[in-house]
Amino acid sequence: MNGGLLVAGTTSDAGKSVVTAGICRWLVRQGVKVAPFKAQNMSLNSFVTREGAEIGRAQAMQAQAARVQPTALMNPVLLKPGSDRSSQVVLMGRPVGEMTARGYHGGRQQALLGTVLDCLAELRGTYDAVICEGAGSPAEINLRRTDIVNMGIARNARLPVLVVGDIDRGGVFASFFGTVALLSPEDQEFVAGFLVNKFRGDVSLLEPGLDMLRGLTGRRTYGVLPFQHGLGIDEEDGLRVSLRGAVRESAVTAPVGEDVLRVAVCAIPLMSNFTDVDALAAEPGVVVRFVDRAEELADADLVVIPGTRGTVNALEWMRRRGLADALRRRAAEGRPVLGICGGFQILGEHIEDEVESRRGPVDGLGMLPVRVRFAPEKTLSRPVGEALGEQVEGYEIHHGIARVTGGEPFLDGCRVGAVWGTHWHGSLESDGFRRAFLREVAAAAGRRFVPAPDTSFAALREEQLDRLGDLIEQHADTDALWRLIESGAPQGLPFIPPGAPA
Repeated sequence: MNGGLLVAGTTSDAGKSVVTAGICRWLVRQGVKVAPFKAQNMSLNSFVTREGAEIGRAQAMQAQAARVQPTALMNPVLLKPGSDRSSQVVLMGRPVGEMTARGYHGGRQQALLGTVLDCLAELRGTYDAVICEGAGSPAEINLRRTDIVNMGIARNARLPVLVVGDIDRGGVFASFFGTVALLSPEDQEFVAGFLVNKFRGDVSLLEPGLDMLRGLTGRRTYGVLPFQHGLGIDEEDGLRVSLRGAVRESAVTAPVGEDVLRVAVCAIPLMSNFTDVDALAAEPGVVVRFVDRAEELADADLVVIPGTRGTVNALEWMRRRGLADALRRRAAEGRPVLGICGGFQILGEHIEDEVESRRGPVDGLGMLPVRVRFAPEKTLSRPVGEALGEQVEGYEIHHGIARVTGGEPFLDGCRVGAVWGTHWHGSLESDGFRRAFLREVAAAAGRRFVPAPDTSFAALREEQLDRLGDLIEQHADTDALWRLIESGAPQGLPFIPPGAPA
């Protein structure tokens, strides 16, 4: 078998990442050697592979769904926004520079098509099947000429395309029809059919519409996935993320001790790798919420400042909104604060930035004895260490180099009283360390909170990926899906006018 499939969507956040992961988990449970692929990803949530390459976290999680190690081949192009108009371009896991959207779509993107196709070909030569994820919508007609992630990759690699639509948003039939009708005849040949996501209610009421859609387009629907709370994987930039989303959408599991623990995450500009707090939200009795006002910190037992692609800008934003003063008051009162990556840098005394913001010397919040200098080279690593008497694993993605001049050691950073800072992402996924850290937080906050002794973040994530595989297995036509992956789009699919503009 040397199969493939492109999972496209009628919109961003239609469910492409989730469906791709679900298909990967379903296939690997059938004994198929499968890998995920996304030619080009725009995301501030990224991950470091074992070989030190930076890729989107969604692709890393899809690799886990497929039970394989993530590599740069699975996400050769990653765009990390630094503003509304420019992004850092990460090619094969390494940053190659900043570029405006106009510059990227004006020629650079098309020049990367060869690299993207080579990566896909290498994966297809290694695995039985490669499940590709598109980006946004394939019907973005203004970008079709330079597209390397939707129909551009489908046509070049001759991949069948499955279009996912989120029916919970409404307008799914118009979205399905319009997506096909805005593609050229050559592109339409590869669009095999549709998959409905997030359906609530009686499927029999939907079936007449699916029959009419097939009559209009000549294309079948491969499944109707029901709406399920708390279902997802690490997404790109939405706030409905992973295990944290599961906890926020449902009642918090009862605490083991007498108290709950309230965690406030500062929703700073260009927030990155906010998936770090998913492991906190997975703990029984821990309530996680995102905040952007100083008064929302008042009842928090722990405040987390996450990573950001704009440390200096985020620092100024915090000062304008009164969050900086509120954090200083917390520190003076001995109330817990944790800074991760960019958040760690913000808590320091001084920042020298000629790389990211190019603002030169800037004073930090002065809550940790740390001085940060931004270097042109990006640190990408998978550190392992010990803290609070427990083994810890993490990953680093940053330009800032921190010089710690005091405090108690804490991972690669430091601690002063109840203020902690580190560059390590993912450290809270280490169960023993997370429990030890929460005990420290509870003691400093005066809460009678006790971490559950048996919460396994890795096991919870595996359960979630199995739920995605179950969705595909139970609610998609897997026989038809198998034929699609193995044999490609059906022949003789009709053209739906008007097609793409000339």
